[in-house]
Amino acid sequence: MAATIAPKRYSFEPEEHAAELDAIIGAIERASRFEAGDLENLLRRHPKDGKGFFSKSELIRGYRALRPGSAKEQTFVDRVRMKPVRTRSGVAPVTVLTKPYPCPGRCIFCPSDVRMPKSYLSSEPGAQRAAEHQFDPFRQTLSRLRSFHHTGHAVDKVELIVLGGTWSSYPDGYRIWFVLRCFEAMNRFSETLGPGAPDPLEHFEPEVDFRELDETVEGVLLTPNARALSYNQVVSGWTAAHPGAAPQARRQVADWAELEAVQQENETAAARCVGVSLETRPDCLDRAEALFMRRLGATKVQIGVQSMDDDVLALNGRGHDVARTRRAVGLLRRMGFKIQAHWMPNLLGSTPAKDRDDFDRLFEDPDLRPDELKVYPCSLIESAELMAYYRRGDWRPYDRDELLDVLVHSLGATPRYCRLTRVIRDIPGTDIVTGNRTTNMRQVAEAAVAGRGIVCRDIRAREIGGRRVDPGELRMRRTDYEAASGSEVFLEFVTGEDRIAGFLRLRLPADSEPTESVVAELEGAAIIREVHVYGAVVGLGDRGEGRSQHVGLGRRLIAEALGVAGRAGFESVAVISSVGTREYYRRLGFADGELYQHRAAEPPPEEAGP
Repeated sequence: MAATIAPKRYSFEPEEHAAELDAIIGAIERASRFEAGDLENLLRRHPKDGKGFFSKSELIRGYRALRPGSAKEQTFVDRVRMKPVRTRSGVAPVTVLTKPYPCPGRCIFCPSDVRMPKSYLSSEPGAQRAAEHQFDPFRQTLSRLRSFHHTGHAVDKVELIVLGGTWSSYPDGYRIWFVLRCFEAMNRFSETLGPGAPDPLEHFEPEVDFRELDETVEGVLLTPNARALSYNQVVSGWTAAHPGAAPQARRQVADWAELEAVQQENETAAARCVGVSLETRPDCLDRAEALFMRRLGATKVQIGVQSMDDDVLALNGRGHDVARTRRAVGLLRRMGFKIQAHWMPNLLGSTPAKDRDDFDRLFEDPDLRPDELKVYPCSLIESAELMAYYRRGDWRPYDRDELLDVLVHSLGATPRYCRLTRVIRDIPGTDIVTGNRTTNMRQVAEAAVAGRGIVCRDIRAREIGGRRVDPGELRMRRTDYEAASGSEVFLEFVTGEDRIAGFLRLRLPADSEPTESVVAELEGAAIIREVHVYGAVVGLGDRGEGRSQHVGLGRRLIAEALGVAGRAGFESVAVISSVGTREYYRRLGFADGELYQHRAAEPPPEEAGP
């Protein structure tokens, strides 16, 4: 068994610094306006231990200790909060990684860090947090929640994002256990706060420590006839030699009854799960797998599209064609999931001109048209098989101007119903052999977009963020488009400047839906696939004046969707609700089904008589 991992202990005791903290807190509370420079001056005037600065998390902890239960806490937190953008989209995102495990893919561009799940690198920030907790889902989730709380972010609405290799390739029992433990961390979160509260992160004894795995994969040797060990061979050998590394290891399996019990508890927990995102490959997704994901509580699926060109997919060892991608995305859409696609320019066999056309096909093709998109330009990592192609001169990275042209085109061509979540992957420059190392490439591309007079219409570019909202200035806008043999209705509340405060995705299935992809309880129903209201995260009971999440926008969007469905001839509407939003939908008249919630559509108004 690996040695016990000592937890990172936090020794700050607010009572030991009461005088300095009280002076800082009092000044912040009394100020009519407060800017970042004001905080810096205060910290200089009241140093910690006479020499250092208090961190923002220490100020927030100090406030909660010295002013327990104060009605002014939220105002104080708003003034000193760290990185409010993290929760400005309306939820607190908690990202967790699964343990290293063999992947069915043979993509030549994929990194092979054997201490990580496939395609992830141990130097990436999220991966470092996962390794610190040895990929334990409970510890990863709880530590992230506590970090948000201590830096002033509300965590009553949590989006759980599960990353790591190909989720669909892990054993079923491990996957159920993994999600169950994430839910248990959310359910127990409130118990870990306050003086004297137990610390579940102490006394951790992992089955194995993957950081002891010191073998490396040499990408330049990973040719079809090479004898070099691949990622799958190294990880499989390690697992065989260390039984505790296997997903079936002690305490790393669970059944559906156990999961459903913690999900039910989470419906009213202090930290409720309002979304679960899982990732997979198109060739690993069928009806049974999609149903499995839904039963886990998934509401969003990240899926690697990578390219819309069959030749490029084949050259890069992707293992599937575009037709398989179309079928997978269509299946997800018909089952109500939100779809976040991954797309990679600069793959072997492509060019900047091909990539611009390829991006356009993502939205011209009615079988694709993702709701969200991550653009990951290909960067060369030493452990990827692409190294051999680079050494032979068969592949080269785009230069800065070529890559910028592709990204500018992508930013300008993304439609208003899609959120362009990322345009670069956060890979440390030290891991990149060749390729883009500019970490703020999105900012550079957005500046170029503005300089060329292009208007970005995607959701992320128009989010209202933490701005106060006057409901009177909002108007509802509707966008209709065809997708996967049905119709999609995108409803959004926007300001006069077209800033988006909230939106809803409604699917109106066609009569000709493929029977093999229709869930019985969805038959004949319109489907609400997503409801999202922007603004800084606030408590479920906090109706801060002007905050967009609490002016009834969600209810109004749902009411409009019920009417749209009724006028389109549907008698019922289903919603792919998350565990933490079931209570909300029940209050709106939705009844629980096996995997979805349902209510009657609003019938069209009767025509006036003659």
